[in-house]
Amino acid sequence: MLELFDDELEKFQLQKLLMLLGLQQEKPSYYFVPYKYGCFSFQANADLSTMRKYEWVTEDVKSWKRTTTQSYINELKQNDKLALIELKKHFTDKSSEYLIKHTYRNFPYYAINSKIAHQVLNSDELKKVKKQIPKSSKNALFTIGYEGISIEQYINKLLKADVKVLCDVRKNSFSMKYGFNKSQLKMACEGVGIQFLHVPEVGILSDKRKELNTQKDYDILFEEYKKTVIPKTISQQEQIHDLIKKHDRVAITCFEKDICQCHRKHLAEAICGLPEFKYELIHL
Repeated sequence: MLELFDDELEKFQLQKLLMLLGLQQEKPSYYFVPYKYGCFSFQANADLSTMRKYEWVTEDVKSWKRTTTQSYINELKQNDKLALIELKKHFTDKSSEYLIKHTYRNFPYYAINSKIAHQVLNSDELKKVKKQIPKSSKNALFTIGYEGISIEQYINKLLKADVKVLCDVRKNSFSMKYGFNKSQLKMACEGVGIQFLHVPEVGILSDKRKELNTQKDYDILFEEYKKTVIPKTISQQEQIHDLIKKHDRVAITCFEKDICQCHRKHLAEAICGLPEFKYELIHL
């Protein structure tokens, strides 16, 4: 992208162009969330930071600049190359403001958290943005795993479910998967208006998660979890229950995609069994 656009793009331009490129790809290179200035990819930003480390690009307050002399365009898949050329044709010499307006108008979901939407859109366009804001009147407890999806896809799931608070219920909130370390996940959530809380007491020790090869192995682990951890963490379960009362829609999260292979299922069921719990349980 930088090579094709004469080696330099403003940060807003690059993020918007990458999002538009993804729309032309069968499997997008990057996914995006509605962030403070519109569509934003945490992964793309992290990749740029890695390229800066290797001195392939440089960064200043406003822009990214390509510094390597190696050409990459001809190494791309033909469809990606053609899509990039089409972007160059339509958006060469277009300013950041132009691209912001273009993406806000055509993809209003990405403007729902924008700090500047009111400055670049008219009243009718702002109404379209407002209609994209997920809203629900029902209180609910959600569970969600991040296995197999990007941080952006994960955050969009939370936003579209109108989740207000995310409770990380891992014992150790470290992950080799980008975006899901505690600090990264907290930053991503708070950047889109979701409160983040780590509740390690209700997690399972890493040592106990070894040698889980069959569903029976998981079932044995979770029976032990229900007998040992659940009875000792009533206060943390009540804390999550109170968050639902206060914030309406709360999610608990761990790694596994399959709810039957994650302790969050049994934690959620324990919370549902608390006195006065009267809300819906939804597994995202």
